[in-house]
Amino acid sequence: MCGIIGIISRNNQNIVPNIIDSLEKLEYRGYDSAGIAVINNNGKILRERAVGKLNNLKNKISLNPINGTIGIGHTRWATHGKPTEENAHPMMSTNIALVHNGIIENYEQIKNNLIAQGYKFTSQTDTEAVVLYLQSEIDKGVSPREAFRNMLQIVEGTYAFVAIFDLMPNILFCAKNKSPMAIGFGQNMCVGSDASSISGSCDEIVYLDDGDYAEISKDNVEFFNLDFYSIQKEKIKVTDDLVNCGKGNYEHYMFKEIMEQPSAIRKTIQANTISFNFFDDISRILILACGTSYHAGMVARYWFERYLNIPTNVEIASEYRYRSPIIEDNTLLIAITQSGETIDTLEAIEYIKEHNHTCKVLAIANVKNSAISRVADFVFYTEAGIEIGVASTKAFTSQLTVLAMLAFCKHQYLLDNLRNLPTICEGVLCLEDKIYNLAQNIQNAMSVIYLGRDNLYPIALEGALKLKEISYIHAEGFAAGEMKHGPIALINDEMPVLCLCPSGRMFSKMFSNIQVAQARGQNIVVFTDDKGALLFDCNTVVLPDICEELAPILYSIPLQLLAYRVTVLRGEDVDKPRNLAKSVTVE
Repeated sequence: MCGIIGIISRNNQNIVPNIIDSLEKLEYRGYDSAGIAVINNNGKILRERAVGKLNNLKNKISLNPINGTIGIGHTRWATHGKPTEENAHPMMSTNIALVHNGIIENYEQIKNNLIAQGYKFTSQTDTEAVVLYLQSEIDKGVSPREAFRNMLQIVEGTYAFVAIFDLMPNILFCAKNKSPMAIGFGQNMCVGSDASSISGSCDEIVYLDDGDYAEISKDNVEFFNLDFYSIQKEKIKVTDDLVNCGKGNYEHYMFKEIMEQPSAIRKTIQANTISFNFFDDISRILILACGTSYHAGMVARYWFERYLNIPTNVEIASEYRYRSPIIEDNTLLIAITQSGETIDTLEAIEYIKEHNHTCKVLAIANVKNSAISRVADFVFYTEAGIEIGVASTKAFTSQLTVLAMLAFCKHQYLLDNLRNLPTICEGVLCLEDKIYNLAQNIQNAMSVIYLGRDNLYPIALEGALKLKEISYIHAEGFAAGEMKHGPIALINDEMPVLCLCPSGRMFSKMFSNIQVAQARGQNIVVFTDDKGALLFDCNTVVLPDICEELAPILYSIPLQLLAYRVTVLRGEDVDKPRNLAKSVTVE
């Protein structure tokens, strides 16, 4: 969560516009509040903060401009303390301003010690305890460098810190532990939560590892490990996809990203190769993921067991390690994550590595050189490009594409069908008018039910998640066969029931479930194909014919479009839904 940025001008220009530009690229990580702090030409720290989205901060700065050649910025997803100006970052004391992404687990102990020394707190954040600890060190006569290093030795938890001190006004101090951070080299020296936020003014980047600490000046960066020994880090060239991540002519990022899916799937297929013998020594598969990625894993379980004949479990990463799970030898762990930084999945991987040294880790991620890709034994990248919209679309279908390539590695006819999928997906994107009409019917609903069977059950869950996370309509996905065990009580004439029912081996079963729903409600919508549409006397959305094993990828796209259109009709913010952020880096 939270987006952090630090910039030093290399030509003594005001960097406030650069910080604002970077915060705009980071706002998908949190938009409860935002703030900037700079050191001006007189060596004084100036700060401006605002509650709500970044435009509020921009308006304040336009009325009360601040200038500086070194500064930090933050866009917040609230953890400790409500979204108020007092709780907004940067946190500041007499000599220091600091931004933080993460959670400090022992902040109460640090805070109580500081209160006993007479220090006053003005916020409810854990971060303020860090700032006032640094101030207490400065007050003892300790240098900023030693104060920052002392702080790193006492804090416990997850963090990415960037700090400025008026006593050393030419240095950005930064460090990370289980929260992402990248340092950029170019016309400015930058540090940010992700590479895209600093790519506009940087030619090369360095990803920090857990325990790394760095001091950035306009001419150099010094890197240190956890013991503060100097280390070298590899620079990576900034690629075009990091720079070219705007909305183009689209009104919203989400719509742009939905429309990019055929291209993303095609690129993902072209970029990955799986050996026929990849799974020969594997006796069990364990999939760990959260949210939308978890739904991708659920689909993959059907594929792996059916076509690889390997027992497969799918676990919610945030819950996995708390139940003392048994990890068998010859297990392949597949970690699925869009950002590659998901803290719950990282922690689960660490648990497995500690308890079974034979377990190999395969990562599926959309961000190269991300934390999870660096700890994995094998990495397959989705080639979706940067996804800014909080509700995942092209990253999800690209994840499914990689999982399909893995599951079908011994079945050439399925791989051949997969290669044709991008063209078929283009046909689904032509259903915009039909989806818009359906959205008009749903926009005022209080609740919506999604039904699916077999490998489309997870897509029912995903469709419901998409609708509720951006439109705020309550929605639930169910296995259609379970409807009679409880959910059928919810169905009436006002309740929209969206059913996923392509032709195939589950058609007759699903058809019967839909008949039961129709007997109890009039607002039934069936997503099917030409053959299936002939048998229904209710509202249908007719999709192109597709190999039934690939239906989960195809059928997820109209559900994304539907959630998008409903949200636009309701006047909600599609790309920045309330209370949510794109990358979950706190537990």
